[in-house]
Amino acid sequence: MLCLIGIESNDTSKDLEYIAKKIMGLRLWPDDAGKPWNHNVAQANGSILCVSQFTLSARTRKGTRPDFSRAMAPDQAKSMYEEFIATLRGRAAQSGVVVQDGVFAAMMDVELINDGPVTILLDSASD
Repeated sequence: MLCLIGIESNDTSKDLEYIAKKIMGLRLWPDDAGKPWNHNVAQANGSILCVSQFTLSARTRKGTRPDFSRAMAPDQAKSMYEEFIATLRGRAAQSGVVVQDGVFAAMMDVELINDGPVTILLDSASD
């Protein structure tokens, strides 16, 4: 599972816990009988890669230049991102799921092969 993580200025530890729990519980894979949407990442013997992605907070409603004012300031966001990774790893360790992450705010090349047209947006403020 590839998780692009955007931390916004109003996010709290409660939001991080909510998203970590949701990531671990989402049933996105078929079960052994082929029933779709029946296994979570642990049941599917999957792993998780988290990538910090402040651009997810971009607003584009006005004009043609993205507005990143909702994104948390980098120094605070780094601390929150690290807290999120620790929270997710704590939940994942209970079921043997490996959680990896990139370098916060680094330029990275991430390659994704989508297994079908499925992208899920999790937002602790609206879920």
